[in-house]
Amino acid sequence: MTPRTDCCAHAPRPTWFGRCVAGLRWVVPAALLALMPKCPLCFAGYIALATGVGLSFTVASWLRLGLIVLCVAALVWFAVKAIRMRLG
Repeated sequence: MTPRTDCCAHAPRPTWFGRCVAGLRWVVPAALLALMPKCPLCFAGYIALATGVGLSFTVASWLRLGLIVLCVAALVWFAVKAIRMRLG
């Protein structure tokens, strides 16, 4: 019978680049949520300043809501993934 070895003992350690990318996966959605304007007209104004494209109030409100949902979903996905890795 062969001795049991730990499966993670031979796994390579992540490089500094891999750790930075893993950290940015959390930072980008969190920063977008923190910097998201509360008013859809302000959101449309920021889009117009950044891209030169004007948005109506309705489009800006739907786009803002979609971006909020996408950021929250990404943060929940990363949290679930991190919890699964910790638990086994």
